[in-house]
Amino acid sequence: MLSFLFARETGLDDPIRLRRAESTRRALSLELNHNRDVDRIHGNGINTLDIEVIDGRYMLSGGSDGVIAIYDLENHCRKPHYTCKAICTVGRSSRHVHKYSVETVQWYPHDTGMFVSSSFDKTMKVWDTETLKPAEEFQFDGNVYCHHMSPIAKKHSLVAVGTKDPKVQLCDLKSGSRIHILQGHRGEILSVRWSPRYEHILATASTDSVVRVWDVRRASGCLFTLDQHNGDKSKASSEAVNTAHNGRVNGLCFTADGLYLLTTGTDDRMRLWNSATGENTFVSVSHCRRQLKLHEMLTITVHFVLSSHNQSLVGFSLLV
Repeated sequence: MLSFLFARETGLDDPIRLRRAESTRRALSLELNHNRDVDRIHGNGINTLDIEVIDGRYMLSGGSDGVIAIYDLENHCRKPHYTCKAICTVGRSSRHVHKYSVETVQWYPHDTGMFVSSSFDKTMKVWDTETLKPAEEFQFDGNVYCHHMSPIAKKHSLVAVGTKDPKVQLCDLKSGSRIHILQGHRGEILSVRWSPRYEHILATASTDSVVRVWDVRRASGCLFTLDQHNGDKSKASSEAVNTAHNGRVNGLCFTADGLYLLTTGTDDRMRLWNSATGENTFVSVSHCRRQLKLHEMLTITVHFVLSSHNQSLVGFSLLV
């Protein structure tokens, strides 16, 4: 690091090289916090986590046992070593508990009084945090793999839902009904994400290797599909539909500014895209082999990515 500082001080290097070097060093030095533990509530693997953005204090977890837990991350004892306690759970004794694996949980972006969960029991439930009872329940024909609410929407209260059906479902929290479907995919919908920049822009990923970007205000819906070859027909297959990965696309996430989109696939590749044009940026991301998972949750920070996967966190450095 001293060599980078000297090169920057003498004007031999561009400032961005120092920023990249430092962010990479920090990402590679990530490790589990040895001073903080979390109550063990789930009997099986944890599929999904979400921390509310208002205070950053409360965390949701959903497990393959169907149980949902809410944790308080605050250090009340003021000791160096402490355990984050589960303040309430929707356990197997509750008549409202999901029958099968919970695949996605998400806090309502503007208020911790509500959260949404979806499950392999073909339901998505909107929960009242105070009573831990569903205020609304949506039934689907197939397993629900994922859902997502827009973090910035003010003109709509839509929840995008991905199921075993190749149609993307849009549910309205205000009316309590499914109001629209987006057609175009030919396989199961494994991941859905609203843009943090434009409240009407939605990205979806499927088992058909395709990632579609939609404008939900348009009748035709789909703006474009992501092409890993950027239109180079000599490298693309003979199929008419553009593919983002050579395999299922099971994870996607926008950067915080909404300018880029990160995708992961079962081809063990991560790709970074320009979200406005759909262009593959060909940013070098390390080859990463993971266990096969239907839906993978991604979170992007300024300099690195954390991938939630069965109670483990895997760090990846992004040189952007």
